[in-house]
Amino acid sequence: MLIRMIDDPKHADDDGLPSGQVPPRRRGIYVLPNAITLAALFSGFYGIVMAMNGRFELACIAIFCAAVLDSLDGRVARMTNAQSAFGEQMDSLCDMVSFGAAPALIVYIWGLKDLGRWGWVAAFVYIAGAALRLARFNVNIAVVDKRFFQGLPSPAAAAMVMGLIWVMDDAGLKAASRTDWLAWVAFAVTLFAGLSMVTNAPFYSFKVVGGRRTVPFVVLVAIVLVIALVALDPPRVLFAIFCAYGLSGYAVYGWRKYTGKRASVIAISTDEPEEKGLHP
Repeated sequence: MLIRMIDDPKHADDDGLPSGQVPPRRRGIYVLPNAITLAALFSGFYGIVMAMNGRFELACIAIFCAAVLDSLDGRVARMTNAQSAFGEQMDSLCDMVSFGAAPALIVYIWGLKDLGRWGWVAAFVYIAGAALRLARFNVNIAVVDKRFFQGLPSPAAAAMVMGLIWVMDDAGLKAASRTDWLAWVAFAVTLFAGLSMVTNAPFYSFKVVGGRRTVPFVVLVAIVLVIALVALDPPRVLFAIFCAYGLSGYAVYGWRKYTGKRASVIAISTDEPEEKGLHP
């Protein structure tokens, strides 16, 4: 009897569903957060194009703009209640381009290509570190202490590498290939940034400061001072800030080990075989 009622057009609505049954809701795509993510992707692509044309200062600025946009898309999605699985996947893919492929290609063109195999090995270690770091982040997102990142975040790693190029370009050194020692400095910084992304060192996430919790007034004063310093000399100040941040995770890790505290940022460990190696 039920089958006859469903097959009978008298008992079905215009969508072919039985009377009274609600049709499934179509999954949509939120415009605002994904538009910001696409803008970050464009910045990364623009940086590659500028590096190919020898405009390394613009390439560095583009990557820094991508980092700013990357910090906004997730916050905008949470503020507007526009979070989605599509947005999460889109963000990861764009991060891989803007903070993985783009910095590796830019630094290779700027200073690593004349080192031969050593140059492309350093660039590959960086891009592989970015891929592994993003994959681990997606897997461990539910078990990592929210106050810290497990390994150096890819935007900060990109800022270290781009900061070096920006500082040297601002000083008149347009390409590291003209100076042997500078090429090896670029090699060391690129290798350090790439390997730091896959370490277990805890890097502070600043999510407490940027969240809904209140902070002391002195924090706002410190932010004003940092903005003023960046405005005075953006290349050198930004490079110094991100170098200090890149070393901070190792300092925290060493301090925790020295004081006997737990150095891992994994809040909940898993015993599944496929998870082995992801947890310190």
